[in-house]
Amino acid sequence: MKRKNNLYEKIISIENLNLADKKARKGKSKQYGVQLFDKNSESKIEALHEMLKTKTYKTSAYKTFNILDPKPREIFCLPYFPDRIVHHAIMNVLEKMFTASFTADTYSCIKGKGIHAAMRSVRKALIDTQGTRYCLKLDIKKFYPNVNHDILKSLLRKKIKDSDLLLLIDEIIDSAEGLPIGNYLSQYFANFYLTYFDHWIKEIKGVKYYFRYADDMVILSDNKPYLHKMLADITDYLQQELQLTVKNNYQVFPVESRGIDFLGYVFRHKYTRLRKGIKKNYFRMISKNPNAQSIASYHGWMVHGNCINLQNKKQHEKV
Repeated sequence: MKRKNNLYEKIISIENLNLADKKARKGKSKQYGVQLFDKNSESKIEALHEMLKTKTYKTSAYKTFNILDPKPREIFCLPYFPDRIVHHAIMNVLEKMFTASFTADTYSCIKGKGIHAAMRSVRKALIDTQGTRYCLKLDIKKFYPNVNHDILKSLLRKKIKDSDLLLLIDEIIDSAEGLPIGNYLSQYFANFYLTYFDHWIKEIKGVKYYFRYADDMVILSDNKPYLHKMLADITDYLQQELQLTVKNNYQVFPVESRGIDFLGYVFRHKYTRLRKGIKKNYFRMISKNPNAQSIASYHGWMVHGNCINLQNKKQHEKV
């Protein structure tokens, strides 16, 4: 594929920066950073354009906080201006390039390719009961913190030729170790970091049933020894090509007896149920702090699974 050039001027244009501001603020209009920006938005957009034009933009200092659910993570935050606007400005131009490089089996933080799109694909595969008797399930040890900057930059240079844009992207990549969770660009960089691995899985290894959501992966087959061999090959590829390590909680197991715990659901050939932890959280919320927004969110999970009894119980709860 021909590498992309002459992109930087599109990214730093006043028109694109205004569009980036419009997208970055969605659902966040009451945040302090957005309100502060709005006090003098036009001059700030012009100042940002000048920063990018003269290549004096530098990523601001991060603020961090920790979350525990669903697992312990450090979340990184950047100011609305200039950083979050810059990230959206870049993605306004590069999003199509990124998504065009992803395989059909890549999900997470992609328009139209979220949890429920991945869920539908898994359920469709499980119609082939004989061909999906066994499952290999694995994920990557501390994926985001362990993304290698030099490798990521090298992969990006396979797609992008524009030296000014590469200079800007390099500065953002090097602003923190690994990929900082919370950055808008990080979710695209993360998927792109694994995209050549995805193509290797599908086109070189010829895997029929493969699904990746962020760094969580599921491969289905009718052959258990084949899946063990795939695990060994995947481990070697990730270590040698991407300097990543498969977490030691990997599993190879019969689908029907255990079910595939993936995407917040447990999949079997004939039905799909919510993961037990999500059901517990739902009932805890109902008993302690029920509210319409949370109930609607959990209902969104229920309607995509075989959760009739749980939905009936929900309908009898009073907010």
